Amino acid sequence: MIDVDLPAGPPAGALVRGFAACLASVTEVPVTDVPLPDDDLAHALGAWRSWLAGHGSGLVPIADPARFQWAGWWIAVVEDPAGPGAGVAVLAFGTPPGVVLSPQAPALLGRAPADLRIREAHAVASLDPVLRRPQGAPELRGTVEGLAVAPTAEAPMRLLEAAQARAGRGLDGDRYAAAAGTFSPRAGRRPGYDLTLIAAEVLDELAAAGHDLDFAGTRRNVLTRGIDVNALVGRRFRIGDVLCEGRRLCEPCVHLDRLSGPGVIRPLIHRGGLRADVLTDGEIRVGAPVRSA
Repeated sequence: MIDVDLPAGPPAGALVRGFAACLASVTEVPVTDVPLPDDDLAHALGAWRSWLAGHGSGLVPIADPARFQWAGWWIAVVEDPAGPGAGVAVLAFGTPPGVVLSPQAPALLGRAPADLRIREAHAVASLDPVLRRPQGAPELRGTVEGLAVAPTAEAPMRLLEAAQARAGRGLDGDRYAAAAGTFSPRAGRRPGYDLTLIAAEVLDELAAAGHDLDFAGTRRNVLTRGIDVNALVGRRFRIGDVLCEGRRLCEPCVHLDRLSGPGVIRPLIHRGGLRADVLTDGEIRVGAPVRSA
């Protein structure tokens, strides 16, 4: 996403202009390239659907936005607490979601959409659902720079020098290995809940930009250095002798924002780390190699 200011225009059209700014942020195009109909939101939505279709995407209405959960972009029209009756467009991201852009009402940044009065909402989605197999990728290598577990949901993370990994569970002493994490599946096991990784380089960049977030604050299990963890999605890799499989990105959410301080969702979008399965038992230690299998 990119930062987009509210385009200039009459107050009567602020909602349409705010929605257009959210679309520009998601698509990463200049807001001047987004159609800006001189009409109400209902008519503008039709124009935007046609414009997005020409770029391989769509705008899908959400039937129950207060309960909507997916790790992708969606735009909600909410009532501004500072101006009763006024509708404002906000861009949401994460599971559970948080507001990452609010051109009309910046005070809403970081708020959970579920805590706001939502009038309507629309997901920005690709028109092409084909799951393409990754092509041959180069060998990836790095090292473990940190390890952390938390015994229960929302408990402080505890830093370790070594941890025992259990196939199909995770790290001994961690809430997800005990099926007691905030997002642990309640009915059977699902892929991607055993282990989480994040790159130390991301935290270095955040620190340089003035974001005070340390490894424990990310609530991930393994801190790596020297390896592109995003490139491990869909690939098997080893941490020491422990065989793992990358499942999907570990995107930030409003839950992390609440535990580690406001403002962490936006800088971690697509950089929040990796969710992985543990396939074999073994010990993981700080300094152990991380390499694609």
